Amino acid sequence: MKIAFIGTHGVGKTTLTYELCTRLKKQNIDVGYIEELARRCPFPINEDTSLEAQTWILTTTITKEIELSKIYRYIICDRSILDNYAYLAHKFGHIEALYGLVRYWVQTYDLLIRVEITDAYLNPDGVRSVDRSFQKNIDERIELLLSETRTPVLVYRDMDEVVRQILSRLAA
Repeated sequence: MKIAFIGTHGVGKTTLTYELCTRLKKQNIDVGYIEELARRCPFPINEDTSLEAQTWILTTTITKEIELSKIYRYIICDRSILDNYAYLAHKFGHIEALYGLVRYWVQTYDLLIRVEITDAYLNPDGVRSVDRSFQKNIDERIELLLSETRTPVLVYRDMDEVVRQILSRLAA
C-alpha cells in the first residue's frame, strides 16, 4: 500500500506524515517513509525553478518509491508525483511526455490525502517560498490536476479518520 499526502508547500504535510508513520508503527505496521525531495534538489526550486529541477524531482520521486516498494509493504510519501508536477506545470505549462507519466504513476497510489492551505505552517525555513500568492497558485494547480486526472482523494480533516481508512483498507 502506498499513501501520499498531497498539497502545496507549507500546509503541514511533513508533520502529518510523521504522525501517520508513528501511529501505524504503534499498530505494528512497518512503514517506509519518503521525504519531500524538493529540499534535496541540486537546482533552484520555488518561483525560480527550472525544467531540470522539476524533472529531477519527478524522476527521483518515482525512483525512491520503486526502491522502497522492494523493502516495505507500506509506504508513506510526503508528496505525490501529482503535486510535484503542479510546480512544473505552474512554471512551464503542460509538458505532455511528463504529464503522461504523471497520469500513469498517480494510479500507483492506494490513497491520496489532500491537505488544504492553512496559516499554521508557511514559515520561513530558508528553502520553501513564503509567498502566499505562489502557494495559492500551486494549490489551485493541484486542484486542477486532480480534476483532470479524476484522481480520488481523501481531504484531510482528522488523523484518526486517516488511520481508520488505512486500517480498514488493510483489513480488506
